[in-house]
Amino acid sequence: MEKYGQYRDKGSGIAPFFPISPQAVHPLLLPWHLFVFSIRIPFLLFACFVWFAFVQFLTPGTLLRKANLWCIIGIPGIWWIDLQVDGVRRGSLGKAPASSIPSAGSVIAASYTSPIDIIYLATILDPIFTQSYPDTKLVRSLSFTGALLACFTVHTSAPKASDADLVPLSTLTARNPSRIICVFPEGTPSNGRSILHPTPSLLSASPRTKIYPVSLRYTPADIVTPIPSTISGLNFLWVLLSSHTHVIRTRIGAPVRNTATAESTTSAPSKLERRNSYQSNYFDTLKENSDAEAESQARNQKGEDGLTGPERSMLDVVADALARLGRVKRVSLGVKEKGRFVEAWGRGKGSSRKSRS
Repeated sequence: MEKYGQYRDKGSGIAPFFPISPQAVHPLLLPWHLFVFSIRIPFLLFACFVWFAFVQFLTPGTLLRKANLWCIIGIPGIWWIDLQVDGVRRGSLGKAPASSIPSAGSVIAASYTSPIDIIYLATILDPIFTQSYPDTKLVRSLSFTGALLACFTVHTSAPKASDADLVPLSTLTARNPSRIICVFPEGTPSNGRSILHPTPSLLSASPRTKIYPVSLRYTPADIVTPIPSTISGLNFLWVLLSSHTHVIRTRIGAPVRNTATAESTTSAPSKLERRNSYQSNYFDTLKENSDAEAESQARNQKGEDGLTGPERSMLDVVADALARLGRVKRVSLGVKEKGRFVEAWGRGKGSSRKSRS
């Protein structure tokens, strides 16, 4: 693994793209795991067939949609046992104010580790999923199926063939005022041991829209899919369906707003006040005016990533919230680094197979 050292975070040493090995199975228990897998797979295939053939075309939020999705989650033995909301005491969720829970017209910024993220969020919130890109603030709306497939791909840049598919979050929320919008700021799944460098997609949200950080964690954590490949998908199904159970822990943070947009569209307040000649003269006001302009230019100056200071601060607030809720650290690696890692990982696996042959 030393040859992949460049894909570790320099500050913490965390490797967010390495797959997590499943729990070791004793040879004597292998027949039992095969039995559990063989029992679950027909029921899961039937539930998925019902969804894709009929239920997915129903109106979002209907009881049948939720029942079908709960079946898809329940058949592999995934249990939701822990839900906590910032500012709400444990056991008092029923008394929580409505503003502390995502609702229609809001945006959720969720952590991204597994296809189970998509299924679980669709079950409890039924949002509109989106795909974020590292080089644009625009997003692409995804169907439930498209969001599942996106877990096994890496989008290192925005598509250029059809720009009409890319829209800002403010437009997407305006078109769907009765739906919740789901954004994965990291842009690609990780192994859950850190929060990747965020994409700029949240900066296209309206300043009036509430953005809720949502952290999802699994125990055991062997159903994450950081490597997009067919083998990774088959291994995910085996671990998911042959294990006894997996547990979901959900954390919802306090809502934030895209203040960077408001700051960029509003000119800096002038420090000048009308004062009489006894308090100031023309040269004093000229100096104060130049200082105010310099401060405004420094605040709105774009860095190498094309973002201004307020924009970076807004993304940092969301990323820090996700790291705090998930009890992990942030890393400087992002979607583009993962794209290079996947290429190196594929070359390494190919060369190892040739050497064995």
